[in-house]
Amino acid sequence: MYRVLLAFLFFNFCYSQNYYIYVAAESDDTVSVLKFDGETIEETDRITVGIMPTENEGPHGITIDPSGKYWYLTLAHGSPYGSLVKYSTQNNEPLSKVELGLFPATMEISPKTGLIYAVNFNLHGLMRTSTVSVVDPEYMVEITKIKTGIMPHGSRISVDGKSHYSVAMMSGELFEIDALELSVNRILSLDNNSKYRNALHHSKIKPTWVSPHPNGKTLYIAGNGSNQIFVVDLESFSITDTLSTGEGPYNLAISPNGKFLLATLKSEGAVSIWSLKNNKFLKKIKNTTSVSHGVVVSPDNKYAFISLEGVGGEPGKVDVINLETLSLQGSVNVGKQAGGIAFWKIEQ
Repeated sequence: MYRVLLAFLFFNFCYSQNYYIYVAAESDDTVSVLKFDGETIEETDRITVGIMPTENEGPHGITIDPSGKYWYLTLAHGSPYGSLVKYSTQNNEPLSKVELGLFPATMEISPKTGLIYAVNFNLHGLMRTSTVSVVDPEYMVEITKIKTGIMPHGSRISVDGKSHYSVAMMSGELFEIDALELSVNRILSLDNNSKYRNALHHSKIKPTWVSPHPNGKTLYIAGNGSNQIFVVDLESFSITDTLSTGEGPYNLAISPNGKFLLATLKSEGAVSIWSLKNNKFLKKIKNTTSVSHGVVVSPDNKYAFISLEGVGGEPGKVDVINLETLSLQGSVNVGKQAGGIAFWKIEQ
């Protein structure tokens, strides 16, 4: 019995893993570092971001360098433009900053080019076409702005790093950018499934997110206004299927093994999960507070982490979902209006 107990303790010591996540709180101008040990999730650090203590600068998008040495944060509010800030994961201190466009939001780094592609959501003034800012993260210099649609969001890179995808919320379009040539390659109008641009209308679909499948053949798009997920075949660049969701699908994530698709339902405070083997709906899980926002899956495909905004003076939260049991595993409070979320590392 003693030997069995020793073996059990040794196994748990050697194979226990800690998961680390960064999440931005847009209304508090803070970023939280979270640690999940497989049982409990806790906040290990809370970083105040921005340089204007009397004004809300709106940390929105967050992403981690592939090396794990740096994290990047978009500050949506500025005078008049927002910015991108580079931080060290070693001490969470800011290193450098570059001005982008109006209301920079989500972003991702291409493993092929090493560049950051950040969408400028542009909430200000008239509904005008906006841009994707391309930034060299080593020197923190904006290389160019690529014109896309009205209120671009959901900036994501293909697995091979050669293509960038975003959707324009108000003009209802999917944009494919050549990440090497830094130019728009293809445009798909989601409202009529047409390859011809029709940006002079307000989309009923209101797409808010796009996620490339790891197989490099398919995209999944959240239709926030139509309560659907659109399946897009990349070869034909057309919609081949639609999945019905609950109210207000907002962000999407696909597990690295391509097994699961998760969608946050912003209007319901819930997360829906599908099996991508046959696009079969599996389960809807109620979150621990309202206004579900972002979702990210751990590299080992075991857990999903959901950022939750809350309402009014409520704190934001991050929920953990166990993808083996499809159940809520834990939750932790963070800053108000938790939004952008990024996975950092697994540590044994």
